[in-house]
Amino acid sequence: MRVVLLMTCVLALSACGNRFERSGSTRGASGDISRACLAADRSAASTSLCNCVQGVANAELSPSDRSRVARFFGDPEFAHSIRISDTTANDAFWRRYQAFVTRARNTCG
Repeated sequence: MRVVLLMTCVLALSACGNRFERSGSTRGASGDISRACLAADRSAASTSLCNCVQGVANAELSPSDRSRVARFFGDPEFAHSIRISDTTANDAFWRRYQAFVTRARNTCG
């Protein structure tokens, strides 16, 4: 399950392409997710891609949700623990996270 979750995060970033330059709403976005994205050193990561994903996160997620998502990059076990958790709060977060991933793919890809 951990590998599947990590691959979901990687695929979300890999699916994002170069549309950042055409989208003024994400231009210059920076934050925890952008820094974590770049620090994760994945081959698909670029400054423009990571900034685009951050811009989508800024629009879609609360600051606490963004902090949790940023942690996913360096701690896939944390993501896995949230995914398999049976709490209402974690289930709600996971739904917001999945919506964010979809929006990031569509916006940045």
